[in-house]
Amino acid sequence: MTLSRRSLMGGSLIAGAAACAPRTGMTSAAPAVPAPWGATPSPRQLRWHDHRQYGFVHFSINTFTGKEWGYGDEDPALFNPTDFDPDQIVAAAKAGELTGLILTAKHHDGFCLWPTRLTEHCIRNSPYKQGKGDIVGELEQACRRGGINFGVYLSPWDRNRADYGTPGYIAYYRAQLTELCTRYGPLFEVWFDGANGGDGYYGGARETRKIDAVQYYDWPSIVALVHRLQPDACTFDPLGADIRWVGNEDGHAGDPCWPTMPNHPYDQAEGNRGVRGAELWWPAETNVSIRPGWFYHADEDAQVKLPGKIMEMYDQSVGHGTTFHLNLPPDRRGRIHDRDLASLTAFGDALRATFANDLADGAVATASADTGGTARNVNDGRPDTFWLAPPAATDASIVLDLPPGRSFDTVRLQEWLPLGLRVTRFAIDVSDGGDRWTTVAEKDMVGPQRLVRLGAPISPRRVRFRTVAAEAGPAIREFALFRSVAPVDLPPLKVTDASIVDRAGWKVTAASAPGGEALLDASPRTAWVSKAPATLTIDMGRSETLAGFTLTPTRHVDPQAAPPMKYVVETSTDGRNWTPGGTGEFQNINYARATQRLAFTAPRPARHLRFTFPEPAVPAPAIAVAEIGAFR
Repeated sequence: MTLSRRSLMGGSLIAGAAACAPRTGMTSAAPAVPAPWGATPSPRQLRWHDHRQYGFVHFSINTFTGKEWGYGDEDPALFNPTDFDPDQIVAAAKAGELTGLILTAKHHDGFCLWPTRLTEHCIRNSPYKQGKGDIVGELEQACRRGGINFGVYLSPWDRNRADYGTPGYIAYYRAQLTELCTRYGPLFEVWFDGANGGDGYYGGARETRKIDAVQYYDWPSIVALVHRLQPDACTFDPLGADIRWVGNEDGHAGDPCWPTMPNHPYDQAEGNRGVRGAELWWPAETNVSIRPGWFYHADEDAQVKLPGKIMEMYDQSVGHGTTFHLNLPPDRRGRIHDRDLASLTAFGDALRATFANDLADGAVATASADTGGTARNVNDGRPDTFWLAPPAATDASIVLDLPPGRSFDTVRLQEWLPLGLRVTRFAIDVSDGGDRWTTVAEKDMVGPQRLVRLGAPISPRRVRFRTVAAEAGPAIREFALFRSVAPVDLPPLKVTDASIVDRAGWKVTAASAPGGEALLDASPRTAWVSKAPATLTIDMGRSETLAGFTLTPTRHVDPQAAPPMKYVVETSTDGRNWTPGGTGEFQNINYARATQRLAFTAPRPARHLRFTFPEPAVPAPAIAVAEIGAFR
């Protein structure tokens, strides 16, 4: 007997199972299906889990200003991609095995990439296609042609709008959402950014506005609006949305990352791993950029993540039970840069090669406990069937007897989510025959998807999934085996951007703490650490005409040292007489951990740079900075 969606009809699991493809031709009665254990996903969440990996597309005014966060006073005339090619962007995503794309329809600067009549700060007033273009529509249509999903990002914060912070802005924001949810066909995800309130242009006010996001936006009503207009679209990420943030932008989830969370506002300490047995099905999305920044910057061409790093992030996101949301920022042409494309393609080739052939195919599956003869469903290659052990069989196991010569180093497991997260901990055992077993892995959670990577390929005759701890008899959708293929690495890329100042010959001549050489070693993994206020002086060894400086925060989160919140920069041609270069705040630096580009008040000749960092961005004993650079 095969347990499938058809066997769930008429029971309490209809909603959860409806996302799976139905079986046909069933002639005998299906065994009774038990009640689910704990929280279960909605139909749209169930579909979303199977998207696995998809892309982010950060493309807007910031692409042309070199910023990560626009202030809101940018002239729409700046937006003018010379060769926007949505089909090339989709082809790049498909080369990386991404199943969809989510576009920044409006970032914090308020500039809209669709020809809305709700504001003048939009693509209608740009030179692109003489104001007749529609980036949202053009990319949406390319996604349809390419056979991948499409979604939108709409920043709740708007640094351009004069009415931001008033009830009038909420009406405007809801009208924007309505346009995006009714003009561009089915959406698979709608993304709300967590950055809300702060300094901005605000129609010329140029002031700081603080809001209470939970009260101001009334998130339940916003989420309900999206679900009414786009019933299949999952929403990200406030309490009440379908998806939560994983708690960092580094591309890794906790091991494991439970899809369940308590019913209270998001707590970052809980978000990375989730909470076993909590009442909400609120799964995590692991978002990260292929570059240090979210928007394209030419000085990051040599810092594109290599294919091996992308595979590592895939393992630590999809392999830990989340989805993988990889940002691909188009350049000023409106295309994915060759370096990004090469890295994506190498990653995608390795992913395709690794998972092309399930080495469990053809193996004989037998279970220690079984409801209705369902053991064979774990390796039948179908998404709508599963092995089900009786509810009381919390120590159940299932064995695959393999044909001779099958060599594997990767185990992929999936739980049947409409019945909940029944397995708390499991083991993988192997045997060359008989009853003598060797445990090769033991992990928490099966969940939406679990990858177990072994240290080296093995060729046992039998492999066993064994529950170590469970709340109810397991329901396993897939028990698959693969031989991993490593991505082909890329050669180093030499940066040719003439605006980037070569740091050869740079020296740290004064600092509030030792270790300043880490700022100049071209590695974001090493950092200079100093108590606040931190001070630093650099001699570039020669005079340059500079337009500004760059600062890269340390990439790893350390409770003992955080990135700086603000800066004071001065320049000098002789090391004695100093000219103010500017003061300001690093935007979202503790969470984005991206390279920041800060312009001086005016370009000037300089040989020496002097910095003061008054305080860390979040409470911490010290300040940490990975890299300092400059641009012409």
